[in-house]
Amino acid sequence: MVYLTDEGSEFDAPIDFVWKYIFGGGAHDASHKTTRNPKFKKVSDITIEYASERYLRGKWAPDRLRISMFPPVSVVTEWLEGALAGSKLVYLYTPRGEKTGIDVYGEFTSPTLAPAEVEAAAREFLDHEFRDDAPVVRTEYEKSKNAGR
Repeated sequence: MVYLTDEGSEFDAPIDFVWKYIFGGGAHDASHKTTRNPKFKKVSDITIEYASERYLRGKWAPDRLRISMFPPVSVVTEWLEGALAGSKLVYLYTPRGEKTGIDVYGEFTSPTLAPAEVEAAAREFLDHEFRDDAPVVRTEYEKSKNAGR
């Protein structure tokens, strides 16, 4: 098991826009190139199960997550199946004017990866998530500002 912190990242949009993006489907779902064939199941008003195939550590494999959203403060994710099954992480969002801070704290484990690979897989996941979302958030926010003129 590996405990990771990833602090200090920012989205180039205010927090209310970031939450609209997260809940908006379309642009958010399409931004993630390391998942395919997504399926969503509503568990409650704040929780979904998200099943997909995920590209991690050089191969595609099925995974399933339980994701609970607490706008505008946090998202809590638990891996139910897949390479990182048993892992748990919290995304914390902080308003910073025209930007939104994002810090991630998590405990990662794997039923299939060697212990030495768990940290690399977790960092790969976090890097892909932010790298996929950040430019889309920026572009969509700029479009929304220009549309309001």
